[in-house]
Amino acid sequence: MSDAENPFDLTGRTALVSGARRGIGLAMAHALARAGADIVGVSANMERQGSDVERRIRALGRAFEGHAVDFADREAVLAFADLMSERARPIDILVNNAGTIVRAPAAEHPLDAFDRVLEVNLANQFALTQRIARGMLARGRGRVIFTASLLSFQGGINVPGYTAAKSGILGLTKALANEWTAGGVTVNAIVPGYIATDNTRALRDDPIRAQAILDRIPAGRWGTSDDLGGATVFLASRASDYVSGIALPVDGGWLGR
Repeated sequence: MSDAENPFDLTGRTALVSGARRGIGLAMAHALARAGADIVGVSANMERQGSDVERRIRALGRAFEGHAVDFADREAVLAFADLMSERARPIDILVNNAGTIVRAPAAEHPLDAFDRVLEVNLANQFALTQRIARGMLARGRGRVIFTASLLSFQGGINVPGYTAAKSGILGLTKALANEWTAGGVTVNAIVPGYIATDNTRALRDDPIRAQAILDRIPAGRWGTSDDLGGATVFLASRASDYVSGIALPVDGGWLGR
């Protein structure tokens, strides 16, 4: 089936997915590959060869290349962005999913931890996006997808840096969409709900908080990383040509409660 017949078909596209080594990023990369995209996967500890994400992507018959980049290191991020800008096959889809979280009460929250979370989750997301999007705008076509959070809308507890960064991602999504959509580059965010990943292990290991969270989710369960796949493919594909500047919740109904 051709791209014209199936607006969700990503055959011939190349998607760069940050934070792709595990969890939500791995699931997003896998979903994009199932839709036909070749994948560039990047994470702080991404293996050059032999990673789980590489095995999954290649098993689908898609191309994969892995890169290790520390998103707390601005110079490393910019060098990687320049490398991606020089590829023979350009990046068509950019999924900004790299992230970190530090949990500590706000009154005692280490300032260096606060700074690092903003650097990884917000500032260097923009640094990478800015350089990759220049090529997209020159070609008149591209997709940028950020991973936002329920804490883009709510305050959270003991995560002031993460909440500030994810609130910033929501504003950044809208700001970039305002500037770039007319140039053929859509910019959107996916808002994962409470997903069973390493980032939420502390919550799931706390029986009181875990039950309180579960009681509020209309779907009656924690999400899985694979629950994010459909939204990712939609926002990466022609099916979302007229969608830009939105935050799409995938949260089991949490925000509607």
